Amino acid sequence: MKKVFSLCFCLVLILTGCSATYNEQVMNSFTRMEKQTPPADFIPKNVSVASVGDSLTEGVGDLNKQGGYIQYLKELMESRKEIQTANFLNFGVKGNRTDQLLQRLKQEEVKEGIENADLVIITIGGNDVMQVFKENLTGLQINQFLEAEKGYKQRLTEIMQLISTYNSTAEIVLVGIYNPFIKWFADITEVEQIITSWNQTSLNVISEFNHTSFVMVDDIFKNAEEDLLYTDYFHPNNKGYELMANRIYSSMEQRGILQSILE
Repeated sequence: MKKVFSLCFCLVLILTGCSATYNEQVMNSFTRMEKQTPPADFIPKNVSVASVGDSLTEGVGDLNKQGGYIQYLKELMESRKEIQTANFLNFGVKGNRTDQLLQRLKQEEVKEGIENADLVIITIGGNDVMQVFKENLTGLQINQFLEAEKGYKQRLTEIMQLISTYNSTAEIVLVGIYNPFIKWFADITEVEQIITSWNQTSLNVISEFNHTSFVMVDDIFKNAEEDLLYTDYFHPNNKGYELMANRIYSSMEQRGILQSILE
């Protein structure tokens, strides 16, 4: 009888030890699991994008009436496993210059959209250049554009300051301007000099702020082997908008902007 009791007692001790060892192993496994970081696409994220600016944001020339480059950029962003939906708010208004955009940024709807955005995309400047053309049709001189560029620089700086005040963590992408007269003045080097100078000013301005990026699109239209302009020969057509979206997306990928948004 004593032998049986001793045997039973030993079995209890062994089983208790095994149980303790097993529990310890399980707890260690859970601890290791807690320390591991899940992949970025484990829980896809909803991304909020505020698009502000002129007719290029409104989408003039887009036969689908879906916001020009926005429809294509949305598809590209949502093709990523890490993004569930890319929700775009379109605050583009045809004809807007920097002075008009400054005023619209103060509207509550626009302000709220920027405050809640992960990403802000701006198209502006083309109408500022156009204004100089319209006001000096009979006697255009390059110094008129250089003078106007100073005011553009100041207003763009104020735009960036205001957006950064609304949202200090959002990524901000400024899309450059292109030569709107490529069909008529492709051989006039002064026009290209003006566009290059204004784009450089834009780059210089946003470089003074955090979470910013500049996307050049002038070369898309300048070097195109196919027609990328709408019937007004001023705004992009659907193919032009698609190429703009591709450029914006690839630029954000290369510069880690999308990864920053998803972190």
